[in-house]
Amino acid sequence: MERYRTETDSMGAMQIPADALYGAQTARAVENFPVSGWRLSRPMIRALGLIKQQAALTNGELGLLPAELAAAIAGAAGEVVDGRHDEHFPVDIFQTGSGTSSNMNANEVIASLAGRQLGRKVHPNDHVNLGQSSNDVFPTALHLAATAEVHDRLLPALSRLRDRLAAKADDFDDIVKLGRTHLQDAVPIRLGQVFSGYVRQLELGVRRIRQATEGLLELPLGGTAVGTGLNTHPEFAPRTCSRLAEVTGHPFVEATNHFEAQAACDAAVQLSGALRTCAVSLFKIANDIRFLASGPRGGYGELKLPAVQPGSSIMPGKINPVMAESLLQVCVQVIGFDSAIGLAGLSGNFELNVMQPLLAHNLLEGIRLLANAAQLFADRCVDGLQADRERCEEMVEKSLAMVTALAPEIGYDRAADLAKQAFAEGKTIREICLEKEILPAERLERLLDPRPQTGP
Repeated sequence: MERYRTETDSMGAMQIPADALYGAQTARAVENFPVSGWRLSRPMIRALGLIKQQAALTNGELGLLPAELAAAIAGAAGEVVDGRHDEHFPVDIFQTGSGTSSNMNANEVIASLAGRQLGRKVHPNDHVNLGQSSNDVFPTALHLAATAEVHDRLLPALSRLRDRLAAKADDFDDIVKLGRTHLQDAVPIRLGQVFSGYVRQLELGVRRIRQATEGLLELPLGGTAVGTGLNTHPEFAPRTCSRLAEVTGHPFVEATNHFEAQAACDAAVQLSGALRTCAVSLFKIANDIRFLASGPRGGYGELKLPAVQPGSSIMPGKINPVMAESLLQVCVQVIGFDSAIGLAGLSGNFELNVMQPLLAHNLLEGIRLLANAAQLFADRCVDGLQADRERCEEMVEKSLAMVTALAPEIGYDRAADLAKQAFAEGKTIREICLEKEILPAERLERLLDPRPQTGP
């Protein structure tokens, strides 16, 4: 049978699992919010640990904590940063809107660890949370976590996909294929040009995300409850933010205006919008590749997908665009996250936004999913893509849009009549023109050469 211990907080006694590092406030939150089973993510736990660690060092430096106590708290927080106690963070995402339960969870775990080291009680509020409030700590943790995840995971994954697409753009540049607009045949285009468009989408997506992430560099820490900085030393925030910048390698600074920083989550909403735009781009790229590889005999069939797994439980030999479909689903999910984040961003009532745990969860999950899916798509789909050169040439030759190259010489209306006749008789534009002797054979050959049609 599980053993328990009794601890008290300002509301009274609570029964807590004997081996739990957390205390009464966390235990209350576990009882109050058994909603989803989704706990605080590793990046957020790490960020909370970093804040508590650097805050303790600052408070020791300012003489607000005895040196031994500051060092013990910083050391315990370092263990949280390293992920050694994640199992002691059981609070559900759907909790108090300020993230107070998770902030207190961190305070209690760190206080327990520091107390063990010192052999005496360390108070989670008076010592670990000194100079802080959940209202400035939790959004600061979100800024730290999202910045790290974007730079350490998402941008490298997108850059990897961009590089793989760029390699294919070079490999496919001499292959002329049929262009399509409105899902109908259009004038020729080089397959490398198509892929160069995908490359540019990724480049712009990376740029947008980088720019949006800059908004996270202002940290709310130091505003305490409502942005006024009550109960904190005037040097606490600038010194702690400087420490956080040093240990993370990102140029974090104290927020210019703490009332904006705590009452609104606009920077996180902006980053979510950039993730949504990137998801829209990735959806376009993955869906195009899926359609261009459709068939292989009854579809477009201009690309050949790498076979990564059997495609059907009933049809032998079938290969499906599974990596593209996985990425498509992630893109839809990220767009859904953005909708929820936008609604959460609307909840900045007066001096506090009360949907921060939901916002943090969706933003960080969106970053994680996009990073994972983009890298898998690069490695297990794009890297192994091949072009069917003969199929591309065949479809260009059969295209009625080839008549467009003749329009400057024979006129739009006459060219349209030729296209209609070719369609009615099931012939190519070249065959109809040769039969009707529309132009000299040599001139016709030059005009109907598809490669010059892929440039100005």
